[in-house]
Amino acid sequence: MTTAPGTARRTRVVVLTDDAGTEPPNADRLRALADLVVTDAAGLAADLPGAQVLLMWDFFSAALREAWPAADGLEWIHVASAGVDTLLFDELRASDVVLSNARGVFDQPIAEFVAASVLAHDKRLHESARLQRAHEWRHRETTRTAGSRALVVGTGGIGRAIARLLRALGVEVTGGGRTPRTEDPDFGAVVATADLRDHLGDQDHVVLAAPLTDQTRGLIGAAELAAMKPTAHLVNIGRGPLVDEDALLDALRSGRIAAASLDVFETEPLPDDHPFWDLEQVHVSAHMSGDVVGWRDALAVQFEDNLRRWVAGEPPASVVDKERGYVPQEAAP
Repeated sequence: MTTAPGTARRTRVVVLTDDAGTEPPNADRLRALADLVVTDAAGLAADLPGAQVLLMWDFFSAALREAWPAADGLEWIHVASAGVDTLLFDELRASDVVLSNARGVFDQPIAEFVAASVLAHDKRLHESARLQRAHEWRHRETTRTAGSRALVVGTGGIGRAIARLLRALGVEVTGGGRTPRTEDPDFGAVVATADLRDHLGDQDHVVLAAPLTDQTRGLIGAAELAAMKPTAHLVNIGRGPLVDEDALLDALRSGRIAAASLDVFETEPLPDDHPFWDLEQVHVSAHMSGDVVGWRDALAVQFEDNLRRWVAGEPPASVVDKERGYVPQEAAP
């Protein structure tokens, strides 16, 4: 395309969508800001040349790795997800391409989901549902949530929202992060994830909200599960590979821990024959902890705001440190 003298070249934005071609709900407003090309995994390599911006609307797609040689002018990638682990590969890490994510969109919804998981466990709601289906009236005692203890692993925006909501329920919360500290405004104390095993033994609930990185993969294994008390409840809303699933199965079957509420898994969808489906002490949900009504609209508006910044010559918000794999706290808006 030839640009007339004195006319600024419009930004070319490629939107990677799913096979159904579902556009962001604000696609018309995006077209007013830039030249928008909507494509799928099969067409990505053909549509990337000349594009400055890529929106990963299909945020689980791994198509960019194969199409990367065609990204001859790419300057900025935005992922419509908090996690970027499915996207990061060596060539992208080594490049000058700016990477941003959906930081902030899912914080409160996921915190509500975690609080619901904690309350459902303490108040034996899953058991009540099973008894109702069996038409069985059985009086039981439940556990007081106020005064219990929770370790929230992951001190980013999602972890902080979880900590604030659990503390509002009267839970004594500790954080787990890269750097230990005291007097944190949301966690009180933060312990080092490298020393996690030393702090698991007195926790009633262990919540995983960390990004998936080389350092956090397999964070909860056999040794960590053995360090928990038999009444402990594990909640994972981060990524499935944070947990050694075979070790978790063994711990649950043997009674080394009491229960697990799992929203994410190593293989998704969870295979039909996976043992988690049939264990009464496992509560399975389909990677939906942040997906409240209107979540796609919120993601679309976030990208639109970022695109307005970009075309105005400003950097996007929520830039990911590609080596760490998440938005550093000091860089968060």
